[in-house]
Amino acid sequence: MSTPCHPVLAQLVGLADRRILVLDGGMGTMVQRLKLSEGDFRGASFADHGSELKGNMDILCLSQPKLVTQIHDEYLSVGADIIETNSFSGTRVAQADFLCESLVYDLNVQAARLARAAAERWTEKTPDKPRFVAGAIGPTNRTLSLSPDVEDPGFRAITFDELRDAYREQVRGLLDGGADILLVETIFDTLNAKACLVAIEEEIAQRGGARPPLMISVTITDNSGRTLSGQTVEAFWRSVEHAHPFSVGINCALGAEQMRPYLVELAKIAPCYTHCYPNAGLPNAFGEYDELPEATAGHLSEFAQAGLANILGGCCGTGPEHVQAIAEALREIPPREVPKEPDGSGLSNLSGLEPLTIRPESNFIMIGERTNVTGSRRFARLIKEDDFTTALEVAKQQVDGGANIIDINMDEGML
Repeated sequence: MSTPCHPVLAQLVGLADRRILVLDGGMGTMVQRLKLSEGDFRGASFADHGSELKGNMDILCLSQPKLVTQIHDEYLSVGADIIETNSFSGTRVAQADFLCESLVYDLNVQAARLARAAAERWTEKTPDKPRFVAGAIGPTNRTLSLSPDVEDPGFRAITFDELRDAYREQVRGLLDGGADILLVETIFDTLNAKACLVAIEEEIAQRGGARPPLMISVTITDNSGRTLSGQTVEAFWRSVEHAHPFSVGINCALGAEQMRPYLVELAKIAPCYTHCYPNAGLPNAFGEYDELPEATAGHLSEFAQAGLANILGGCCGTGPEHVQAIAEALREIPPREVPKEPDGSGLSNLSGLEPLTIRPESNFIMIGERTNVTGSRRFARLIKEDDFTTALEVAKQQVDGGANIIDINMDEGML
């Protein structure tokens, strides 16, 4: 039985096969330019709220909707095909910093509705250039792969299930508000992203019907070419390719010039559309971005000419002037052709912090079997005692002994 195709997906594919699509620029950048006060963030709706709200960009969807609409309109007026909802921190995990957990669903519904209304107005103005709404889902301020306590590497500030449930609440609001696309972005921890992907699949399964187009966007934190949790670009892709996204790409942390080698790598192995929306260069000593629109557009134009991307836009430090320059620079450049047989297709591709591809010419692949509750009494005892730190030593011993893969088996009745 074939999977139904979402109507927006069919429309996007038709457009992306013909031209490079333009994503908007930074929402936070635009808000920061306005130099809003605490009172501005509160508005009339939250005058008596019990916590400071300044810096909570997402709350502006409820307290200053006209301001958010104005920003969407500015990006649409200069050529953006896809605008992001103002919901980057729209989970109860992130909103807890502002005591706004109870507002999460309404916040996401409103964020999507504001963007939806703006996109529809501009589609009516330019029927030959339809506009789309991407429901922005940020990484939260928690991480599942790393401990926030250097003295306790096994400690986690949140569980997978808690994060999945938080994401699902956000996804429900974005879909109810009318988002066309779900954009899981600025991913620094792949396990966080997997919690979000599970939340999306569960929410779609409950609703029935086809899943909206999915965009997955990773952040490479520095010139090491790895995410904050340690994965390379290829290892990241191998970890999420099962989700069959409409596009996969890179955003934030770096400017376009520093992103290029990682986009090259991704474009070779991804059998889907690719995107890139960099910062306006690297921040200066004051945390501000100095790269001029012409420079950003020049870098992204070169990406396009090299056949690296299908969707291009801006992240931190970019505004409408950057998006306008990008749109003009891309106008005559054809989109990247999605490879029918990308590198590694047809082979067994696995991932840890780095990828492992099993090829016909590969040597023996060693699998460590001692992390098995039915095959190792010591490992089973450590698991039953919740001594996961020592249990990890069992895995490390196998890696030190030459294992390429660790087989973790918890299949024991009543454990």
